[in-house]
Amino acid sequence: MKRRLILWILFIAMVPLLSGCGGGGAEVRSEVTSVTTGQQLMDLKKALDMGAMTRDEYDREREKILNKD
Repeated sequence: MKRRLILWILFIAMVPLLSGCGGGGAEVRSEVTSVTTGQQLMDLKKALDMGAMTRDEYDREREKILNKD
C-alpha cells in the first residue's frame, strides 16, 4: 500500500516535468518593420488628398512625425 502511494506521488510529480518535452522543432519567426519618416509623410499626404482627414488633422499629424525623436 505504501509502495503504491509512493509510485503515485512520483507519477504525479513527473507529469509536469515531462509535459514540457516533445514540443521541439516549432519554428519561431519575428519580423520587424520600420517605416521611414518620408514614407509616413507620403502616406499622410495621400490620406489628405483622398479626403480621409482634414487639413488641420494633417498639419497636427505632420508636426508629430517631424518632431519625433
